[in-house]
Amino acid sequence: MTLLTLDLHPIFRNQRAIDLALRDVIFKAVRTGETVVEIIPGKGSGRLRSQVMAFLGQKHIRKLYVRVDSGTANTGRIQVHFKGR
Repeated sequence: MTLLTLDLHPIFRNQRAIDLALRDVIFKAVRTGETVVEIIPGKGSGRLRSQVMAFLGQKHIRKLYVRVDSGTANTGRIQVHFKGR
């Protein structure tokens, strides 16, 4: 299993930077054949996590991945799974 990680802590106040970082990591995973992207919004208030889930729920993004696991044991991370090559 290959894994890309995106930690949103450094850019959590910049909505545009968050959207660009999410888009970049998703398209990079598709382009390079990565099987899992781990996005770390942190535990906090849940607002950033909601933003990530809304981004992933967009129709044109949703068709790029197979499933999303939002860890029950660790709610501060979201794993996006892609079809392997």
